[in-house]
Amino acid sequence: MNPIDSPAARSTDARSELPELPELPPHIGVREARARFRGGRGYLAACTLGLPTRETEAALRADAEAWALGQASATGYAAAVERVRHAYAGLVHVPVSRVAIGSQASVLAGLLAASVPDGAEVLCVDGDFSSMVFPFLGQAHRGVTVRHLPLAELAAGITADTWLVAWSLVQSATGAVADTVAIRAAAARHGSLTLCDTTQAAGWMPVDASVFDATICHSYKWLCAPRGVAFLTVTERLAARLFPVQAGWYAGRDPWASCYGPAMDLATDARRFDVSPAWNAWVGAEPALDLFGRLDLAEVRDHAVALGDTLCTGLGLAPAGQAIVTWPDADGTDLDRLTQAGLTASGRAGRARVAFHLWNDEDDVADALRALRP
Repeated sequence: MNPIDSPAARSTDARSELPELPELPPHIGVREARARFRGGRGYLAACTLGLPTRETEAALRADAEAWALGQASATGYAAAVERVRHAYAGLVHVPVSRVAIGSQASVLAGLLAASVPDGAEVLCVDGDFSSMVFPFLGQAHRGVTVRHLPLAELAAGITADTWLVAWSLVQSATGAVADTVAIRAAAARHGSLTLCDTTQAAGWMPVDASVFDATICHSYKWLCAPRGVAFLTVTERLAARLFPVQAGWYAGRDPWASCYGPAMDLATDARRFDVSPAWNAWVGAEPALDLFGRLDLAEVRDHAVALGDTLCTGLGLAPAGQAIVTWPDADGTDLDRLTQAGLTASGRAGRARVAFHLWNDEDDVADALRALRP
């Protein structure tokens, strides 16, 4: 039974249902999308934290009001979660039955890590974001070994001993985009499973999750949702090997009938890996995912890459074709210059880091260049 159709859910006061979102055009261009954000000028940090759209702001305010008045309910929140799940499935081109929900990337990676066979090998990227590394390192007590290779060497480093290769599609520290075609081909040759983290990719570039055994995405960066809305996509062949180690009531075939033990009747699709949602965050995620579902993500990519490459040229760097641009800045001098100029950027792994998204334009590039090369 669908979690929003159970008898217990239907008995809830109808006033608690969340209001319908305003209808938007079926297709929105980058210029139109920019108008959906109240801020953004000088904000070069989508890789750290995305900005909310006006619709997300309105949805969160309406939810806070309903909550304060005692009109919020589990029924309304569950309906919002399912709408977001469907929206994300469409965005990354997988059936909704293959989408599980969670709150953090590391928790979802931990599910896969707990299912790696004793003594098996996991291959990771040297310097990848820790949420894609630590969960596997935490399995050392079972003899699970983790090898690390530079991103450029990942495909060549896959062997018959590699049970799983795990990497980020876009590297957090450098913005480098992985050669997924080569990695997938090598994994297929050796019978290795693939786990791709798309957190730094989904939202500014097209992502097809169907080509991987599993993907993980936290949507609070480029998808501009509140923090606490994450997704796992998983193929049936990998799902059959995963242990639902974090199963709770929301992973039940009918969550409303799964609130108490001792019997456990889990969903038969990817929902059996669900983590109980942080409800309010999903209310804000709904209009965000709705917006990105109306965008041509190839157009968004071209927009972001053009700005990134223009900055590279101005800094005397080779254009990298990335939305995230980084360069050595061990002492933080360049990051301080950007900050003093009123720009929001970030520093990671001894590098200054800026990111270009929907709300950015050529004026942001010019501002950054004036701050860095006065």
